Amino acid sequence: MIAARHLSRRFGDRAAVEDVTFDVKAGEIFGLLGPNGAGKTTTLRMIAGLIAPTSGDASVAGVPLTSRTIDRVRQHVGFLTEAPGLWERLSVRMNLLTYARLHQVPDPAAAVTSGLERFGLADRADSMAAELSKGMKQRVALARTLLHNPPVVLLDEPTSGLDPHSARIVRDMVLGLRQQGHAIIISTHNLDEAERVADRVGVLRRRFLAVATPGELRHRLFGTRVRITLAEDAAAFAGVAAAAGATDIEVAGRNMLTFAIEDVDAGTPAVVRALVLAGASILSVRNDDRPLEEVYLALVEDDSPGELAS
Repeated sequence: MIAARHLSRRFGDRAAVEDVTFDVKAGEIFGLLGPNGAGKTTTLRMIAGLIAPTSGDASVAGVPLTSRTIDRVRQHVGFLTEAPGLWERLSVRMNLLTYARLHQVPDPAAAVTSGLERFGLADRADSMAAELSKGMKQRVALARTLLHNPPVVLLDEPTSGLDPHSARIVRDMVLGLRQQGHAIIISTHNLDEAERVADRVGVLRRRFLAVATPGELRHRLFGTRVRITLAEDAAAFAGVAAAAGATDIEVAGRNMLTFAIEDVDAGTPAVVRALVLAGASILSVRNDDRPLEEVYLALVEDDSPGELAS
């Protein structure tokens, strides 16, 4: 659905994006992560056909991105920018209707009515955009982005500045788009949000430092870790866990053991069995997943792409 190959973009002497390659298939959410100035918005603008790459190429919904096909590409893309960009003195309905006409949507009135209902905006159709809360404006902007039912959806910081309730509504809408088969790229600084919705993430700092699922990145950077909670003092059983195959053992608090294990499915039962035979009372066993924030910071602070970017 989206295929980018060696995309680069320079602004004068400054390289904004360098040699970026990735794919996003239908029904997939791809999270674009990176610090300010990393090239996330520039990448989205290239995919949307708003700016041309300095080098490299891309295709969207099977249409090569060239100067001759740019109008066709834009028909396949819905782009939600960080700022909603509504006409404040127009009603919600007129905002959507004006956009539908500009986009040459067939039967624009029907498309607007459908969009209002889809995003729970029917009761605010005659409200001026200036009267809406930020969360409501974002819902209108999402409705506008999808009026022409694009197979590809690009979302630039869609929940930035929203309250938790509004952010959850937007996230649920994004997940609904995935179920409907859209190919989605979501650029965000909210790593918890990326973990909740993204099938894969790309950590960008002008170039990709890594592209993988959050789970794959954790495993590559930190290995597989397990956390066992005991009823007793965990430090007394660290040696038992080590003898059973656990490595890099840490005692967390008084009664938790965390450790790395090569094969979590085969190795964890052996450690649990050894602890029980040694007299430990086990309260819980679970994966000790590092937060995506730790994965992100490890990549960005290292800033050296390698096998993780493959």
